[in-house]
Amino acid sequence: MTPAARLAAAADLLWQLDAQPRRPADATANDFFRSRRYIGGGDRRAIADRAWGVVRQRMRLDWWLAQVKARPSPRLLLAADLLLIDGLDVEEVLRAFPGGQYAAQPLDVLEERLLRSLAWFRGEAEDAVGLHHPAMPETIRLDLPDWVIPGFRARFGDTLEAEAAAMEQPAPVDLRANLLKGTREEAAASLAAEGIEATPTPWSPWGLRLPSRRPVTATKAYESGLIEIQDEGSQLIALLTDARPGLRVADLCAGAGGKTLALAAAMQNRGRITACDVNAPRLEGAVRRLRRAGVDNAERHLFEAGDRWAKRRAGQFDRVLVDAPCTGTGTWRRNPDARLRTGSDDLRELAIKQREILDMAAELVRPGGRLVYATCSLLPEEDEDQISGFLGRHPDYAPFPLAEAWAAAGATGPAPAEGDYLVTTPARHGTDGFFAAVLQRRP
Repeated sequence: MTPAARLAAAADLLWQLDAQPRRPADATANDFFRSRRYIGGGDRRAIADRAWGVVRQRMRLDWWLAQVKARPSPRLLLAADLLLIDGLDVEEVLRAFPGGQYAAQPLDVLEERLLRSLAWFRGEAEDAVGLHHPAMPETIRLDLPDWVIPGFRARFGDTLEAEAAAMEQPAPVDLRANLLKGTREEAAASLAAEGIEATPTPWSPWGLRLPSRRPVTATKAYESGLIEIQDEGSQLIALLTDARPGLRVADLCAGAGGKTLALAAAMQNRGRITACDVNAPRLEGAVRRLRRAGVDNAERHLFEAGDRWAKRRAGQFDRVLVDAPCTGTGTWRRNPDARLRTGSDDLRELAIKQREILDMAAELVRPGGRLVYATCSLLPEEDEDQISGFLGRHPDYAPFPLAEAWAAAGATGPAPAEGDYLVTTPARHGTDGFFAAVLQRRP
């Protein structure tokens, strides 16, 4: 494809994303490319990178276009991206839209006028650099929606700007070696044999990190179940759950089974793990992944209205993991569109759901057992505040400090964070943002 054809395809993809604002962008993009199988791998990456660059900077691009009273159409967003990020001048941007078969059509008179106004506005500000302008409000400058600023400021204080900048960077590709199939060293060797270099992650004893995106799902290591794609922060939550061989473990919000797989591997297929969720298709996907990974000590349970499963299983589990539904603010470098899809109403609704799930989970843990509460959010309202409320409602539980949980799980070296709870961030740890609290039920 020519550059102009790629630009036209990127505009089409952005249009699809705007047409389905509440749907995750990666799902929309997958459908987009699935229906256009004629687009080759290199072109697909170039189109996705261009569209994702706009999505990642959408708040700032919208602000710039608003300064010249322009509606942020996909074509204008791409033109602004070329002007402000790629550093092209107006005439070069116009030439990027040449028209013709399959190519991006020329900017019309209004679009060209708005583009020239944008270039003039940028030129008037001596301190404007790239997408940054001295007149930008804080939320736009940090590329964070206003509803998260209080929580993020409480979390990060003076390091908020550095953390916000880290959230703008693309996430690395992290893998987890499946110990049911082989060691981390064997997984790295298998990848290297196919030209993919991977290095050990600094915190997870199971993790490997790739220096750039590679098609790992086509490798023998992936197809055989030797590796799974999983962020290192997510691996640490599974590690802290301390799911040992012979225990009974429940993963209450299993989803597609990422952490269930890690727990099952740590249990060496001995004991019993129950993967639970409210979404049947997700659980079906988890079953397929468990089978490929060689897991045979897992069962599933689909939560339904009027379900009495939790009452029948009260006090039966040694470990219960609650990977709670949350706003996902810790994954925004990986899912930048979620900044615009999630709001304060979602936070309020999710906080209620998190509390309900925690209270149910509390009854499942046997005396002396442990409950692990985790989110991929960095908002205190979903993290420490939830644990504080839980401990007030359940005096038979107490925090199991992070350093002790880290040592009990057999991890070497110091824990990744201080205090009672685990908090990982893109800037401090190079992982997605995760929170985890390990709570022990009194004997």
